[in-house]
Amino acid sequence: MKNDYNQKAFLALVKAGLWETEARLLLNEEVDYSELLRLAEEQSVVGLVAAGLDHAAGVPYETKLKFIGYASQIQQRNMAMNRFIADLVSKLQSVGITPILVKGQGVAQCYERPLWRTSGDVDLILGGDDYRKAKELLLPLSTSSKECGKHMELVIDSWVVELHRWLRIGLTARINSQLGVLMRESFDSNNVRLWKNYGFDTRLLNADSDVVYVFVHFFNHFYKGGIGLRQICDWCRLLWTYRGTIDLPLLESRLREMRLVSEWKAFAAFAVEYLGMPIEAMPLYSSEERWKRKAKRICSFIMEVGNMGHNRDMSYYNTKPYLIQKAISVRYRCVDLLHHMAIFPLDSIRFFPRIMINGLRSAARGE
Repeated sequence: MKNDYNQKAFLALVKAGLWETEARLLLNEEVDYSELLRLAEEQSVVGLVAAGLDHAAGVPYETKLKFIGYASQIQQRNMAMNRFIADLVSKLQSVGITPILVKGQGVAQCYERPLWRTSGDVDLILGGDDYRKAKELLLPLSTSSKECGKHMELVIDSWVVELHRWLRIGLTARINSQLGVLMRESFDSNNVRLWKNYGFDTRLLNADSDVVYVFVHFFNHFYKGGIGLRQICDWCRLLWTYRGTIDLPLLESRLREMRLVSEWKAFAAFAVEYLGMPIEAMPLYSSEERWKRKAKRICSFIMEVGNMGHNRDMSYYNTKPYLIQKAISVRYRCVDLLHHMAIFPLDSIRFFPRIMINGLRSAARGE
């Protein structure tokens, strides 16, 4: 029962931090704050929980200070990362390379406290021949590098930078086709938005494209190892920030073309029911009971596996032979399939063969 209360308190604080509103759940002596911190770290939302504590009653002063201390560390890292991004993009643009920054720090600008969002990697999309040119420019500056079929990962000045040549994911050709349209529109028509970062313009996907891409990206993670609250919070803040300008007919047509309308509605129900997303800013939201049931199952899955599968024991990657590693990975995929089928029965079966085939291809490449 106490664990249930801790989880309710955790979600109440995420909601309060996400919208800068009062935390409606009274935090009393039943709350284990070390457990709240564990959950926040597990889901990469420490900054949101810290912000939520600012709006909560009954919280010990020492606890608030502790969480604010963690948030301050996140803020310092974000400031350093933003400066690095400005320098990196400036360096690329000075030689005619025009990247688009996706996810991460660009989406962070939609938050009430952008510098309190836990950061990840620096992801850049490069069109045409810019991918090759960027590799040639940045490889000599990196301390390590790794390339797979869809991107190159570099470590530059201790920051992980991923260079992507396309937006595609490994679920269906229909989804990839629409993502290809988004990329062509962004580069061919220069249909982007700009983030003024340390006085320098960094290109981002336009809002209509970004809400689709962020959704598809976390949906892909939902099927491939685990999805975290931070990714869904990003989606919510994007939709909220651009609620007055998003082309709703275009959004719906893209989702229908990708055959992801049901998936969007399920995650929309989760966002509204568990994260406090304002209904008026969530396209295609439905209050029907079946979507609420799916939302509850989504919540259970997120809390079980953690951000990017954080809760899973991944030590076998360092301790087991290669073939055993892959066998354990396949077992996880099969267990996940049961969870996925309880939420999206038909699409889970449709996606599963592609997920397994892509996994085998990665194994053959030694990834």
